Amino acid sequence: MGLGSLASRVVRPSSRLLSSQNPRNLVHFRPIVSTTELHNADTASAAQAQVDPAPPPPPRAPVGGARVHFSSPEDAIEVFVDGYPVKIPKGMTVLQACEIAGVDIPRFCYHSRLSIAGNCRMCLVEVEKSPKPVASCAMPALPGMKIKTDTPLAKKAREGVMEFLLMNHPLDCPICDQGGECDLQDQSMAFGSDRGRFTDVKRSVVDKNLGPLVKTVMTRCIQCTRCVRFATEVAGVQDLGMLGRGSGEEIGTYVEKLMTSELSGNVIDICPVGALTSKPFAFKARNWELKGTESIDVTDAVGSNIRIDSRGPEVMRIVPRLNEDINEEWISDKTRFCYDGLKRQRLNDPMIRGADGRFKAVSWRDALAVVAEAAHQVKPEEIVGIAGKLSDAESMIALKDLLNRLGSNNVWCEGNGPQPNADLRSGYIMNSGIAGLEKADVFLLIGTQPRVEAAMVNARIRKTVRATHAKVGYVGLPTDFNYDHQHLGSGPQALVDIAEGCHPFCSILKNAKNPAIIVGAGLFERKDKDAIFSVVENIAKQNNVVRPDWNGYNVLLLNASQAAALDLGLVPESINSVESAKFLYLMGADDVDFEKVPKDAFVVYQGHHGDKGVYRANVILPAAAFSEKEGTYENTEGCAQQTLPAVPTVGDAREDWKIIRALSEVAGLRLPYDSLRAIRSRIKTVAPNLLQVDEREAATFSASIKPESTEKMEMVDFGSTIANFYMTDAITRASKIMAQCSSLLAKK
Repeated sequence: MGLGSLASRVVRPSSRLLSSQNPRNLVHFRPIVSTTELHNADTASAAQAQVDPAPPPPPRAPVGGARVHFSSPEDAIEVFVDGYPVKIPKGMTVLQACEIAGVDIPRFCYHSRLSIAGNCRMCLVEVEKSPKPVASCAMPALPGMKIKTDTPLAKKAREGVMEFLLMNHPLDCPICDQGGECDLQDQSMAFGSDRGRFTDVKRSVVDKNLGPLVKTVMTRCIQCTRCVRFATEVAGVQDLGMLGRGSGEEIGTYVEKLMTSELSGNVIDICPVGALTSKPFAFKARNWELKGTESIDVTDAVGSNIRIDSRGPEVMRIVPRLNEDINEEWISDKTRFCYDGLKRQRLNDPMIRGADGRFKAVSWRDALAVVAEAAHQVKPEEIVGIAGKLSDAESMIALKDLLNRLGSNNVWCEGNGPQPNADLRSGYIMNSGIAGLEKADVFLLIGTQPRVEAAMVNARIRKTVRATHAKVGYVGLPTDFNYDHQHLGSGPQALVDIAEGCHPFCSILKNAKNPAIIVGAGLFERKDKDAIFSVVENIAKQNNVVRPDWNGYNVLLLNASQAAALDLGLVPESINSVESAKFLYLMGADDVDFEKVPKDAFVVYQGHHGDKGVYRANVILPAAAFSEKEGTYENTEGCAQQTLPAVPTVGDAREDWKIIRALSEVAGLRLPYDSLRAIRSRIKTVAPNLLQVDEREAATFSASIKPESTEKMEMVDFGSTIANFYMTDAITRASKIMAQCSSLLAKK
């Protein structure tokens, strides 16, 4: 039967059907009447709109809690995303407008903290009156722009882009460490096609050696160039680049070399595929097997926000958490990779050194009894307590209370020097705040090397220098900066010249709108520190550094415990207390000069690692590391934050404050707190700002009210505080990964 006859049978009903008397078989014809108004399409649509107005689409929550700030109402423009009106500031891109409207646009090359590349084309959307789909990450939003993100054209464009990306991508998902948290996996499922048309041989690329931290499988690379832009813009090293053209294009180093930045591990987080992954974490675990615990980094004084991923009793990896005020979304390599030190050289049991010089494991009862007896056999002024770099506020207030009950006030914290000045809080914190450094237009760095002392503060300074072309002056030993700076001198003489107004840098400071002075905490160890700080305060007064609307006088601390120790008043009575000590209580303190400790002194070491302090100890009390306890830490800008336990304690170890509380009871000097809540009530009476978690409390009085020092300044050059960036405390010194990095640093 021909197609014509089939069509006629479909169109014309048979006569038999029409003549049937059965009413169920009747076919009814409805007449179609056309009006002249409907011949005009515009009139028809207007008439339909009058009859049935379309309801406005419901408002949607912004993607990721995005917020917009309008400096003035004139800066606001209105665009329409899928018919939903949204107000955005001028200069925003189409992609950012879509995020504020609650539409998540897929992307690979775009990153909010990096420059725009626009080379992955995954973020294509349809814009009204545009002949082709546009890359939303690179297109600025214009007033009245109508953006469509869910049309067939946009979907087809994304499918095409995804097909090209997968064309040369290997089928490595079962063996790829990125599996389960891979952007390419997620977006190919959400926006890709269900089939591919590529049947040729996939290309392959030789892997690069970037060092002991970053593992490369460059065949998986999709050339988004995020790692290249991060290395150049944020890390400040020209180590990575794009080589070749066309199908031979690949990411690599221009010459065979390692990636030497202190922030190199962040390329693992920003890589959207499995091309760059963590070398120490390779083939260890899948992300769905891990338990994430939000915590704080304690390897420096910045207090970077981190997430500790653990499986059972073991810490498997550390990744950053977003905190715009402190570390944004980056962390240093020391923070990220020191975790293997948490399972090496740990102290498991209380131990007492015998007559033969060997340690013997004993019970807690016996160990505490020996310590209490030794404490009662010496004079109160011969008792000294030193808190370590990683001590939390709870343990330090407990140590101070215990020594006070024993009659001694010789207690202090490592890094604060033998005679710290804790009278004015503005004299030892970063008054402008870490995020506030972005408002500065001139930096004067004195005796500090922020790249090794506080990598995240250095990254913030570099960001400011790149964005606003801020000037940087540096006084100290020549060192390696990753931004332009002027070396003003190596010692206090340069400060005297600036204070007297006879240095060329004085005019830059005078003309600055928001000058910032950053003083290194390494000066705390100098004998003439009061004279140096007095000169620095004079420079601050002369150049309007401290005003009601701006406080640019900053001290960059080195250790996680320093700020809280000074807030709690851990200041020794005697300068030479260690030399005359007969009972020395070390709470995680390993960098004490043990040559000054008398040979007959009784030394108690309370800590979590068998580090330097153990070799001199008579009694060892095993404590919990920061990943195993809840503790309060105050960072260099005066913001109190808390760690949370991610894994159980090792062996018979206990939390620091609990050990001191038990010791006080054995010694007959029972401290009046049995819980964290009770000990924090005690902290509230001394330093209530430490209980305002995640809030930065500014200093009330500035250093300008302090009287000038009459000490004589020694014209000795400022020294280097940190010799090895990768090994600064007990945890990092026990880390095998940090040891590998140190050996490569030594070769460099």
